[in-house]
Amino acid sequence: MNNSMNNNITNMKSTLQKVTDNEWILPKTSREGMLVDAKIFGNQFIVDGLEENAINQLTNVAMLPGVVGPVCAMPDAHVGYGLPMGAIGAFDSEEGVISCGCTGFDINCGINLIRTNLTTDEVKAKIRPLIGKLFENVPCGVGSKGRLRVAPEKFNDVLFGGVDWCIENGYGIDKDKKNTEELGRMSGADPTKVSDLALKRGRPQLGTLGAGNHFLEIQRVDQIFSDEHAKKYGLEKDNAAIMLHCGSRGFGHQVASDYLKIHGKAAEKYNIKLPDKQLVCAPVNSSEGQDYFKAMQCAVNYAFANRLVMTHWVRETFEQIFNKDWESMDMHTVYALAHNICKLEDHTVDGKKRKLYVHRKGATRSFPNTPVLIAGSMGTASYVMSGTEESMFKSFGSTCHGAGRLMSRHKAIDSFKGEDIKASLLKRGIVARSTSPKVLAEEAPDAYKDIDQVIESVHNANVSRKVARMTPLGVVKG
Repeated sequence: MNNSMNNNITNMKSTLQKVTDNEWILPKTSREGMLVDAKIFGNQFIVDGLEENAINQLTNVAMLPGVVGPVCAMPDAHVGYGLPMGAIGAFDSEEGVISCGCTGFDINCGINLIRTNLTTDEVKAKIRPLIGKLFENVPCGVGSKGRLRVAPEKFNDVLFGGVDWCIENGYGIDKDKKNTEELGRMSGADPTKVSDLALKRGRPQLGTLGAGNHFLEIQRVDQIFSDEHAKKYGLEKDNAAIMLHCGSRGFGHQVASDYLKIHGKAAEKYNIKLPDKQLVCAPVNSSEGQDYFKAMQCAVNYAFANRLVMTHWVRETFEQIFNKDWESMDMHTVYALAHNICKLEDHTVDGKKRKLYVHRKGATRSFPNTPVLIAGSMGTASYVMSGTEESMFKSFGSTCHGAGRLMSRHKAIDSFKGEDIKASLLKRGIVARSTSPKVLAEEAPDAYKDIDQVIESVHNANVSRKVARMTPLGVVKG
């Protein structure tokens, strides 16, 4: 819970105005100090379940200098640090602010999706040894250390290069780069803006899955909604795919933690009135603002590299289990993307082109005809979607990123037993491995929103369109 929340703001949900069955506006007149409207994407079921404090957080962001409206919440939104998880805040490139809290602690938490030409039956026949070997080959868990040993003097190459570093060192190919957001590398990264502690935390964790909601999942392509896009992405019904969900590990978390302090001082220095102290920020063109942007890009590149290194180990594991080379199994990257990131983008606002710093926190880029990857909760479906033209003017080219939590991790641990979750998954034919039962409890499917309701909301709002539905066969958790 956000303790700095203005608790006398209540019943904001009652001021929501319905635009369509899946879009709602909270007018800027709803609360004194709002500079722009807030917007919520979701059907009636989603809106009824949305936390009042998540709406309050949207109104807080709508008060920040240089904000460009609307501040958007996706159907997976829930209370986060400053800006809700599952939300988008855009700011003018000259008069706006940049906020580490609005980007999130796990910078470039995101997804890689790897297709295969293996049938579901082929994979199911070897699912237990496959999951066991993946659990062995892909380091996971809190504080886990990777198989890589990057020398300190070479670590900056990872932060500059992202997937380019991976390809140069044999952990990927050019096709992986082509199918990655930003081509797997943001060009403004500057390691001199990163603390020694962040470097120290990040170096041993490169190539690790981590814990929490991060996962490695073997999936079945369960349903195809768009033959055209599925063919373009190389997805066939009843074939197996692999979804990898993780971020920048302790490196990104430390970058965010460092700049929270810096931005706290900057907000005072530049006399920025904060409706919530968690929204500490700096003017976009101040040294504090640009230093964060450059450090954040280091974490973005680190995460792109982190996931591609693990993709390499996933391919090696499949080779070991199926006695085929990975290319003959068509184990190519469908797409790789970020859903905790701040990017400088061109958008048309009120008929005029503007450069904006778009903060996507638990939100996925949804540009026209670009793949969109949405992770479900453990044991439920995930989706491949396609971006749309409408998203560009409705949501700054953005859509949801997952199911979104219904209950905190602590409440989930109190409510569920990991052993029961594992047994329940196994009854449904899903093999799960984790470093501890507690991990399975905190990520129980019932701790999350209904992914199908989330997907229908963004599909019907036309901010992303359904391509394929994926269901789990086996999962590795940290």
